[in-house]
Amino acid sequence: MASVTFITPEQKRITINHAVGSLMEIATHHDVEGIEGACGGVCSCATCHVKIPAAWQEKVGTASDGEKAHFDFMDNAAENSRLCCQIEMSEALDGLEVEVAGEEG
Repeated sequence: MASVTFITPEQKRITINHAVGSLMEIATHHDVEGIEGACGGVCSCATCHVKIPAAWQEKVGTASDGEKAHFDFMDNAAENSRLCCQIEMSEALDGLEVEVAGEEG
């Protein structure tokens, strides 16, 4: 089974083994600080904002137009921003590391 590591704004590394579901579901199930998932994963709140390191961007893919619409209103959004509710964990993403974006600046 695949594993994913969340890196909090405080640089705490939280690795989840046997990760199944969306990254938001995985993070909220394991109480990853900074991932709220207030909308339940329907891409309507942006409380699951993460940043994808360059090494993973091609495998994870680019943000949808729906995701990008949220980033227009966020001070801490970047080219590598994603909403983790929109990223489904798979064996192809085994070892994935994502940076939790944290609070807006």
